[in-house]
Amino acid sequence: MADDAFESEALSYIDALYRTALRMTRSEADAEDLVQETYIRALRFREQFTPGTNLKAWLFRILTNTFINAYRKRSRQPQTAELDDVDEFSLYRRMSQETPGSNSSDPEKEFLDGIVSSEVKEALAALPEKFRTTVLLDVEGFSYKEIAEMVGIPIGTVMSRLHRGRKFLQQRLFDVARERGIAALRTSGPRPD
Repeated sequence: MADDAFESEALSYIDALYRTALRMTRSEADAEDLVQETYIRALRFREQFTPGTNLKAWLFRILTNTFINAYRKRSRQPQTAELDDVDEFSLYRRMSQETPGSNSSDPEKEFLDGIVSSEVKEALAALPEKFRTTVLLDVEGFSYKEIAEMVGIPIGTVMSRLHRGRKFLQQRLFDVARERGIAALRTSGPRPD
């Protein structure tokens, strides 16, 4: 595979990589850094890629391994924050760029979609990292075998993590729906007519 063809095909997956990185890191800046590091490593080690195999899976494996390594490194270090170079007006600029009005013909649907989307994102964020990574790779359409290779675990473990991750999400989202009155509590008694 020529360098230009390799780079073109690799860059065609940038949106999918960013979506997954954003879900993994839960931070736009960290997701951007993770995708950038993924491409740096992919270009640095492109001779290790076998032409004719699944480039998307190879890139996602680099992304996943880079995330896992960074996660492990962060968990060993104390949390610090640097506020010296924070721009005071960044929040203001960000909010002013958002459109104040909605052009939607169905504002109720837009509102409900926003709630559902945020609840799903919160439920995904609450998943323990090992389950979240497996679920996110599944959502991206990878097979159990591909996920197993990317994460470096047996296929049985992938299936177990997916099952447990989905059950966690299902319970979490059902609880939210019940709290909001969207899902009625089921009773074992007869239904009133």
